[in-house]
Amino acid sequence: MSSDPSQIGPYLITQKIGAGGMGTVYLGHHTDSHKVAAVKVLPSSMAREAGFVARFEREIESLRRLSNPHIIELFESGTDDDTYYYAMEYVDGETLADLIRREKRLPWRQVVDIGIQTCSALKSAHDAGIIHRDLKPSNLMLTDEGVVKLTDFGIAQVFATSKLTATGGIVGTAEFMSPEQADGRRASKQSDLYSLGAVLYALVTGRPPFSGSTSSEVIHKHKYGQFERPSLLVPEIPSWLEVIICQLLEKEPEKRFPDAYVLARQLEQVRKRVELSMRDTITSLPSQGDVGPTIAISPEPDFGGATMMKDLVGQELERLHGEHPISAFFNRTPVLILSLVLVIAGGFFWFRDTQLPAAERFEAAREILDGAESEQWLTAGKEMQALIAEDPDTWQDEVAPYLDKVELYKLKNTLGRKARKTLRKGPSSEPERLLLLAQNHREQGDLAAATKVLAALTTLLNENPDYADLNQVGEQLLAEISAERESMENTESMLISALDRADRLQKDGNREGARQIWLSVLELYENEAALRPYTARASEGLKAESH
Repeated sequence: MSSDPSQIGPYLITQKIGAGGMGTVYLGHHTDSHKVAAVKVLPSSMAREAGFVARFEREIESLRRLSNPHIIELFESGTDDDTYYYAMEYVDGETLADLIRREKRLPWRQVVDIGIQTCSALKSAHDAGIIHRDLKPSNLMLTDEGVVKLTDFGIAQVFATSKLTATGGIVGTAEFMSPEQADGRRASKQSDLYSLGAVLYALVTGRPPFSGSTSSEVIHKHKYGQFERPSLLVPEIPSWLEVIICQLLEKEPEKRFPDAYVLARQLEQVRKRVELSMRDTITSLPSQGDVGPTIAISPEPDFGGATMMKDLVGQELERLHGEHPISAFFNRTPVLILSLVLVIAGGFFWFRDTQLPAAERFEAAREILDGAESEQWLTAGKEMQALIAEDPDTWQDEVAPYLDKVELYKLKNTLGRKARKTLRKGPSSEPERLLLLAQNHREQGDLAAATKVLAALTTLLNENPDYADLNQVGEQLLAEISAERESMENTESMLISALDRADRLQKDGNREGARQIWLSVLELYENEAALRPYTARASEGLKAESH
């Protein structure tokens, strides 16, 4: 559009209220209902991109399912002279990006409040199966009453051009992008939580966790860099809030919080703990008649066993009763395990402080080590070692296999750190180079190439004592990839069957039935590198159908 329009669809335009790379926003009034709306017009050039129309329709349909006081409501969408637009709730306020520019940084209490409200929006979206993908300060509005409104759900995906998705490109904004998105991998709810962590970091410190002269430099830092802890920039930040932000910015998604609900509950605890610590400090001060020593009570995190256990179990029960049943089912086990086991204060297990019997401590640690790999394994390993130290005759044989698992996990983590250094210095040995090559093939979705490298490498390293540790890593990676390939073969078989059915439906004249299959394939697997042949086939079907 060369000039601002006077009308878009049924909306009379009164003024332009914003513009950016993802379109222009106007203030409009509906000609019939007189409802005020923010009307976003997408760039006309986008309609010519292959797959754009399908993505636009798919994301708009998803947005219609959202209903939350902290998510800007979608009214309607349509086209006007080949221009795509959608009308949404108009919010009289400012974006957090504008707020940061004006205030530089926000008080921590306000940051916590904004975080809790944003969690409400994310939980609603995630329960509906919708990922934002581009959470950032400019997508968060704040009203004069202090109400947070999240906007632009799914718009990043609409702008994932065919060129990007065909090459495993990234979707999102560099300064607030998760490492997995930076790698071109599929975004998940943990990706949104990482972005929220970056937003909270920016609100409390006045700058994003990573910056650079180019987007590629910033993206590289998200994947491999280490940010400055917020307390180095803002010494007054409560330690509890700093711990939460740092956990949100973990490189590995599984190390972040399990969902937005648990995160919101932890943010609520920050305020309570600060208030409690301040109250304790005041009550510990001596009265005028006191002659004894003054006891200073530090407002540092005190995750005492009984209090923390009560908080976590209470939060979990509340979450299971209050959230979507599917989300509750999938998140139940990890949080309950966390509640029962990993309540740590000053490096000691909660259950050791409460003097649980050794058998129960073993079962709690075993429960973690039989689950998915995470940093919790390191703590569980320490508990296993403590059992041996206390009673080696009873526990040595039973604990030994689990300690081997922990040692292997440590070795794999070390390899991961070396992989990041390799970008600058190169591998320290030929077996290490080949392991890194295999891992790179795996991350790119080429499981066959990864298997080929690992199978040859483990054959060469077998019974070589100099590389026993690396051989063990190779064998475990080979086993994991074998399981992934089996699962991938099942997925490929399903997709081939579905796409063949779409071809038959199109041939029989059922274009809508074929279209729904193609859209479903893209909805589920568009960002899966290993499945590009099938998503490309779906895109081609949609492209041919639109002509």
